[in-house]
Amino acid sequence: MSGSATRVPRACRGAWWARAARAVWRYVRRAPGTYIWLAILLATTEVIRHVDAATADRILERRSTNLHHLQVSPVRVLATSALWIAGGGWLGYFALYNLFHVPAERWLGTLRWLSVAVLAHVGATYLSEGVLGWAIHRGLAAPKAVYTLDYGVSYALAGVVGVLTYLVVRPWRYLYLAGVLAVYVLGLHQGRDYTGIGHLSAVLIGLACYPLTRERPGEFDPVASARALRRWLRLRRWLRQRSRPWPGRG
Repeated sequence: MSGSATRVPRACRGAWWARAARAVWRYVRRAPGTYIWLAILLATTEVIRHVDAATADRILERRSTNLHHLQVSPVRVLATSALWIAGGGWLGYFALYNLFHVPAERWLGTLRWLSVAVLAHVGATYLSEGVLGWAIHRGLAAPKAVYTLDYGVSYALAGVVGVLTYLVVRPWRYLYLAGVLAVYVLGLHQGRDYTGIGHLSAVLIGLACYPLTRERPGEFDPVASARALRRWLRLRRWLRQRSRPWPGRG
């Protein structure tokens, strides 16, 4: 007997891509807002890649949340500035969105997650630009700074990073919070600019969104997750060994 009973049917082998597609769809549809946002960011990133530098500057300048635009057309620039990536590539933000936005949207629900992102984006923009306006008024910054180019998704991301503190169970929650604050305080100290003020403000706004999390207690335990991952890897290794065909008999 040649051991042919252990062979997998060709139809099953050929359907791996269908199973993978279904798994990806199940993953994506649990955080629809995040992936719609990522799709828009991919499109706008490609636009910037395929136009000349002068055109790119004009596109981004019209969507900048600088002091001038916040006085003239605040709603338009606050909405459109969050649809363009400032620095870094799209793949880097794809990883960050999966690491932070996806778990936040699944945990809070799309509406509450979006509320946190919008509050952080808008609040941090006004706080950082307000400090810049104060500096201009006091002669600490040049008057032309009212036209500073300011756009991107990092304030919304920082706010979501902050609110995720409440997803982590104690005592790991405090370690996560300490790490987050250390990263953004250090960024402010090193950069000493208004963007750093905006990032730290966004994190604090995210922390202030605790009322949105009250009905959704923290459930992420990093130690338990690490143990579950080890058990899954052991099970996968065991199943792989069991699935090896027995040598045929002559």
